[in-house]
Amino acid sequence: MTPAALKAFCLTFPGAGEEFPFGEDSSVFKVAGKMFALSRLTSAPLRVSLKCDPDLAVQLRTRYPAITAGYHLNKRHWNTVVLDGSVPDQLVREMIEDSYDLVVAGLSRRQQEKLRWVGLSAGAAE
Repeated sequence: MTPAALKAFCLTFPGAGEEFPFGEDSSVFKVAGKMFALSRLTSAPLRVSLKCDPDLAVQLRTRYPAITAGYHLNKRHWNTVVLDGSVPDQLVREMIEDSYDLVVAGLSRRQQEKLRWVGLSAGAAE
């Protein structure tokens, strides 16, 4: 996955936006003011940090060496994925969607309705 593809995919979700609270090099993708993805799009290799169900986070870390506990984030709820090709792009997209869903699930019903959110997806457990 390229930096442009990562950014474009993160911005496909209703209400998603890109902000730079940690400096111009770090893209923070948010919905309703809450972060669901964080990436330094200029880094090599490209990495993205994503919110994740704690049990699934451990499973993914065990299965894929390129998935580790969230860098500078709550390691129970966040994973950092090195986008070096070893994690299938489809799984990365599912993880991004799951991260977005976890964040939106924590919003008020009114905010969820405004986003036309339909609920949590089945998960990234392939």
